Amino acid sequence: MPNHKSAEKRVRQTERRNEVNRRNRSRLRTEIKKLRTSITGKDAETSQAVLPTTVSMIDKMVAKGVLHRNAAARYKSRLTKHVTNLSAK
Repeated sequence: MPNHKSAEKRVRQTERRNEVNRRNRSRLRTEIKKLRTSITGKDAETSQAVLPTTVSMIDKMVAKGVLHRNAAARYKSRLTKHVTNLSAK
């Protein structure tokens, strides 16, 4: 338990920030799962449509500090490569 007023405030702030980060991380994971599902389903049209929104979501999460920029680059690269390979076939 916090012993100071400032420590109590920090606990409240941390709880709020954890909730926001959890919500944003969940939205990101859902968006990535939608794209991966369309990739594994060999659905090139849906994958092409979902890719820009997913990449945009990844970039937003980097800006919010939910995801590291190198991890985001890795996700974007791999997902784009899969969609490109799918549409080339």
